[in-house]
Amino acid sequence: MGARTDGLSRSAFLVLLALADQPAHGLAIIDRVADATGGEVRLGPGTLYGTLQKLVADGLIRETAAPDPADDDPRRRYYRLTPKAQREVRQEAVRLRSLVQAAVDRRILEDQ
Repeated sequence: MGARTDGLSRSAFLVLLALADQPAHGLAIIDRVADATGGEVRLGPGTLYGTLQKLVADGLIRETAAPDPADDDPRRRYYRLTPKAQREVRQEAVRLRSLVQAAVDRRILEDQ
């Protein structure tokens, strides 16, 4: 996921968005994505863990300690954004905003 002109994949963007404010484990990421999309997207385990593996390999997320020691379960792996991911997720959000604005400008969407 180095330099790209077409942006992050949808699942990668949603996972990074789910991790933007604090670290989380897999099930929490699935829940955050579902919440962020109003239930429209429910990542399955294969998609989630494949995406996590790719994001780790690309240096966009890394494993970290549980944010709350009381919530620590040795079976869970917690992930957090790297500085590189913070830049990339912001760039992707800006790219998506410009596409939405183009849809508003062409009267495909109404300006809210």
